[in-house]
Amino acid sequence: MAKKVILSGMQPTGRLHLGNFEGALANWVALQNDYDMYCCIVDWHSLTERYKDLASLDDDIVQMAIDYLAAGLDPHKVAIFIQSQVKEHAELHLLLSMITPTPWLERVPSYKEKSEKLGLDSYGFLGYGLLQAADILIYRADFVPVGKDQLPHIELSREIARRFNGLYGEVFPEPQAKLTKVPEVPGIDGNKMSKSYSNEIAIADTPEVTADKLKKMFTDPEKLRKGDPGRPEICPVFTLHKIYTPHEQLAEIDRDCRSGELGCVADKKHLAESINKALDPIRQKRRELEANLGYVNDVLAEGAKRARARAQETMAMVREKMHLR
Repeated sequence: MAKKVILSGMQPTGRLHLGNFEGALANWVALQNDYDMYCCIVDWHSLTERYKDLASLDDDIVQMAIDYLAAGLDPHKVAIFIQSQVKEHAELHLLLSMITPTPWLERVPSYKEKSEKLGLDSYGFLGYGLLQAADILIYRADFVPVGKDQLPHIELSREIARRFNGLYGEVFPEPQAKLTKVPEVPGIDGNKMSKSYSNEIAIADTPEVTADKLKKMFTDPEKLRKGDPGRPEICPVFTLHKIYTPHEQLAEIDRDCRSGELGCVADKKHLAESINKALDPIRQKRRELEANLGYVNDVLAEGAKRARARAQETMAMVREKMHLR
């Protein structure tokens, strides 16, 4: 039986951080053996916010591709490609725009939030959700791995697929959300890890930089010095321990923190050792890839070729159903 199809992607923001890795990338690596996967770097999407600042876009794309590969995505199993190199995304987006009611786009929660918060009001930004639907439908994807916050986007894609199929005939499966358990990865300030907050630990950071960042990490505000009892359940450092420190050591850290025997300085040092040990093979692979950018570009070119073949198949079906030459 043919494998089910998965489409996933990220905006090119450059080097990925631990939140990106734990929230999405590690899951993609786990899924790649069981599905026909298309992993996209969605550069057109990034233009809705950074259209004035494109000087570093190409490097951001390359750095993201390096992280994809270093984390374990296998280009023999997964098509890794740049969105704008598969022009069929744009063609399908245009055709779907003719049948998609504007209120469907306006009600997407992220559109409302970002338009108010960032003052974005462009035609392209309104169509962000529609382009995302085109990204999914162009590969006739069965599943899209997402967290709960992305469910409205998947439902929009399903509605658009139903509308097209109802008007012209069956082409698109209705994509299903493949819910992922996204761990809440705190940044060094205790908020959710994000480049927007400048609180991230990058996959590419050296062990020394990682340790230095962790020295500044927020902890239990009532634990001011060694000897003070701590509360691991509210401490961002302990949250990262639960992700990166071997399970058998967690009970000891919890106990010693609560008793005051373990001070925050020593605790952060222990965490740095755990994170650096976990990331060491990825970072080593990353260094090898940075020294061989020709290979990285070849992977992207081959991924685009494979993605384009699937996308062209879809567009042939779409054009036939719509009686377009």
